[in-house]
Amino acid sequence: MSPNHSSIVESDVRLAERLATEAGEILLGLQANSGLTGKDLGKAGDAQANTFLMRTLRAARPDDAILSEEEKDNGDRCSVRRAWIIDPLDGTREYGEGRTDWAVHVALAIDGVATVGAVALPGLGLTLTSGAPKPLAPAGDPLRMLVSRTRPAREAVAVADAVGATLVPMGSAGAKAMAVVRGEADIYLHTGGQYEWDNCAPIAVAQAAGLHVSRADGSALVYNCADPYLPDLLICRPELAGRVLDLVKALPALE
Repeated sequence: MSPNHSSIVESDVRLAERLATEAGEILLGLQANSGLTGKDLGKAGDAQANTFLMRTLRAARPDDAILSEEEKDNGDRCSVRRAWIIDPLDGTREYGEGRTDWAVHVALAIDGVATVGAVALPGLGLTLTSGAPKPLAPAGDPLRMLVSRTRPAREAVAVADAVGATLVPMGSAGAKAMAVVRGEADIYLHTGGQYEWDNCAPIAVAQAAGLHVSRADGSALVYNCADPYLPDLLICRPELAGRVLDLVKALPALE
């Protein structure tokens, strides 16, 4: 039965929130009790969270497609209007190191649009969703721009210099995106390549919160594509979008 045909079926956004939160609890339990660390912990976490999410989604939404970082892709999903796009553990390295800047992503793309999203930040005890946006906090002064904690992109550093932004190093893509949603940063520009599971849920949550979301050239992000690779993205406060996009356009590396 379609979830739209019964009021007793859990809503898509509630399902996404529950799954992201419960997967996060599984990951925290593994982190605390397994005795594993580093890459071994990350590998085990990926596997356990993925098994839980796949089993639960297949039971709850048997007619929908699923794209997961941890599963072999099936191109048949592209013919389905509703596709769940999940990253069971975004920020495997950070998770294995015992940091808090890692996440669980559960999203639903409908006709290629990131429509529903939940991003759990288990290390912080938070799950943010597209169904419960909060008012945006005031912009930072100076502005704050998120970059990778291990390899800041030259393009992001150049834009930060141009707008006078302070660099904020952080781990996973989900943690970075949610930092903008939570008012801890103002701009997240990524030009180093990602996949749909890295940003579908964060984009849904950020868009619902009133943030600007797009590719680095200003075009729309499209999901459930045959090739799930996404070269770049921009999440930022709406009043900054025009200036940031103009600066990115002027960068030789992105022309």
